[in-house]
Amino acid sequence: MGSLFRSQEMLLCQMYLQADTAFTTIAQLGELGIVQFKDLNANVNAFQRHHVNEIRRCEEMERQLKFFEKELKSNDVEPVELRVIPDVPPQKRMIDLEAQFESSETELREVNNNLETLEKNFTELTELQCVLRETDIFFQETQIRDVQMPMASTGAMEANVSDSDPNLIRCLTGVIPLTKLMTFHRLLWNVSRGNFFLRHVEIPTLMRDLGSGDLVQKVVFLVVCYGEALMKKLRKVAEGCHATLYPCPQVKEERQRMLDEVAVRLTDLRTVLEKSKEQRTRCLHNISLHILDWDIKVLKLKACFQTLNLLHKEGTNYVAECWLPYAELANVQTVLDRSSELCGSQVPSILHPIKPDFLPTYHRVNKFTRAFQVIIDAYGVADYREVNPALFSIVTFPFLFSVMFGDAGHGLLLLLFSLFLIIFEVRLKPHMDKSEIMNIIFSGRYLILMMGLFSIYSGLIYNDVFSKSLNIFGSKWIVVYDDETLHSQKELMMNPSDINVYKQVPYYFGVDPVWVMADNKITFTNSFKKKISVIFGVGQMLLGVMLGLLNHMYFRHYLSILTEFIPMLLFLLSIFGYLCALVFAKWGVYLAINDYYQCAPNILIGFINMFMFSYPTKEATHCSNLTWYNGQQDVQSFLVILAILCALWLLFSKPLFLYLRDKRLRGRQRLVEDTENVNHHEGDHQPLYDPEAVNEVPAEGVAPAPITSNAMSRSYYNLTAPVEHKEAFDFGDVFIHQAIHTIEFCLGCVSHTASYLRLWALSLAHARKFCYLPIILVIEELKICDCYLLFLL
Repeated sequence: MGSLFRSQEMLLCQMYLQADTAFTTIAQLGELGIVQFKDLNANVNAFQRHHVNEIRRCEEMERQLKFFEKELKSNDVEPVELRVIPDVPPQKRMIDLEAQFESSETELREVNNNLETLEKNFTELTELQCVLRETDIFFQETQIRDVQMPMASTGAMEANVSDSDPNLIRCLTGVIPLTKLMTFHRLLWNVSRGNFFLRHVEIPTLMRDLGSGDLVQKVVFLVVCYGEALMKKLRKVAEGCHATLYPCPQVKEERQRMLDEVAVRLTDLRTVLEKSKEQRTRCLHNISLHILDWDIKVLKLKACFQTLNLLHKEGTNYVAECWLPYAELANVQTVLDRSSELCGSQVPSILHPIKPDFLPTYHRVNKFTRAFQVIIDAYGVADYREVNPALFSIVTFPFLFSVMFGDAGHGLLLLLFSLFLIIFEVRLKPHMDKSEIMNIIFSGRYLILMMGLFSIYSGLIYNDVFSKSLNIFGSKWIVVYDDETLHSQKELMMNPSDINVYKQVPYYFGVDPVWVMADNKITFTNSFKKKISVIFGVGQMLLGVMLGLLNHMYFRHYLSILTEFIPMLLFLLSIFGYLCALVFAKWGVYLAINDYYQCAPNILIGFINMFMFSYPTKEATHCSNLTWYNGQQDVQSFLVILAILCALWLLFSKPLFLYLRDKRLRGRQRLVEDTENVNHHEGDHQPLYDPEAVNEVPAEGVAPAPITSNAMSRSYYNLTAPVEHKEAFDFGDVFIHQAIHTIEFCLGCVSHTASYLRLWALSLAHARKFCYLPIILVIEELKICDCYLLFLL
């Protein structure tokens, strides 16, 4: 937890890599996963960098992988899960990977093309078979035997009669989708003015559309008309409606012979289709065995080349700048040495820490804390080495959720669901990645686990299990009324001060179950939940102020402690801390056994009077609206004035102090400059240091010596702190910044306290909704039954 409390100490380092070891080094550092490189080629166009061609080759392989994934998905073939995540392949193996992709893609495309051609031929033969059968039935019904019928499509048999005779009967046969039949019929009517006869029969099975490849319902049609000129017009109409035209012989024997030929060809084609499908299945199965492995390898290869494009190339060497945690310096140096050994390089890679201008924030997380860190980062990332609120949100976030969602039964459902995701996370992860929403839920499985646990706890405190109460320890209230009184009286009041009614001992854990039968249950629970919501909200705001103190002490910002932390703390406690104190005092003092129980103070009215400086007299109001301890008016007036003074303190103290300090420093600087000018004219000026010796750099072409973690001392290099740039003091900017900070804090305290009341409101809505849910379901069932009975009658 120490690493989660504050961000990791970071270093900015320079790397000197040889060209033959650069790829291996980047790949090994990528597997380590704790180094972030800076872009040293920001001014270079993306298409002019050194490894553009390699990235294009990786993108081509990604295109091929997407093609494989599409084919696997369309054929319902699941990729085989990986047992071990593969490492980055060597750069020389990239050619072998490309050749493997190319051969697999070529084979799969050839199989698909052949299969598509075979399926098209099979569909055409099937449609032709349907046309021949339905046309033969029509001819038998109409008893047309001797009329010579010319063919109506390309490739048909030539007619035995002359086409110049305009009175001969012409026939047009084919197949058309059922959705276009009405349009086809209308167009035929308009073109021929009704001088045609149309016969159509639906094909019992769905047929594949030759254009789109989808399965559609089709019909066989037969159009009969007189004259060749009209037949040409009708043929164009059929082609315009995307109908498929087929030849139909005029003689029964010829139709039967064609049917037999088509049946034989269909049988042979069906066998070839099955073999082709088996070949495609084998090809897809081989791809499914390696596609996840290929996908990861290509992704890592592309990431390595993209990282190499961030490096600056000097001759045969690469110069890189990268961020890494201070604790991982030794591991990074070990990776550099191992990469040089693997590549057989005689020149070692060099890691050289340098002084940074700024340092980034890096929090080391695991699968349990990642969801909480994501929530915190969504609102804002903490500065370098500041206290990380994610550590505290592990408890506060699910607990505040449970205050709203306080039901032990529903919390148990959340707990079981989260345990299911956690226990089977290895099996579920590949499936969850396919859906964005399910992936978000799966990533927050440990967050849901904590929410379920805290919801069970809060539900037991509320004594609420699926909107029902449990009498585990026995109620401390005793019903002293007999059955006659209970039946005769509509409402009865139970006196908590009577020891015969109330045992004067609270329920051992949570709310007493007797409240489930009380008419004023909502009034009681609302008052309780409203107050604890405010208390938890003020407590969380106080926690945030205390975390600010830890940051000030860590960075030694003692001025901020005096000018920010103290006034913020006093402002928060003088108003909202006093409010919480009143709540606890009311709970602890005004008990049912006391005589002044009926005059329990109204905290809301008293809080309004506190800011109005107006207190009613005994004659003008109820005793609950009066002051309830000696000196209350003086104490509350003092707290309001203290809050106003703290707001002014927070607004003006820091800008004024910085202004006075800057003024004093400028006076000293002018005095030093005047003294140096006098000494310079007198010839007594001697430099205390040699700038050339301080800024001495190695000779050109010679890299600095490598620095190991054992030789490096944090106090010697002091590289885990950024360089402080002194800027000119601007009182206006500082004052505006402080004014914004003051307004945000003061108004935020008020608005956040009001916002925490949402916990009470949502808790009320959740309890009431599930309380009436069984009644609503019964009413809906009765409505359905009534409708069903009316329907039967």
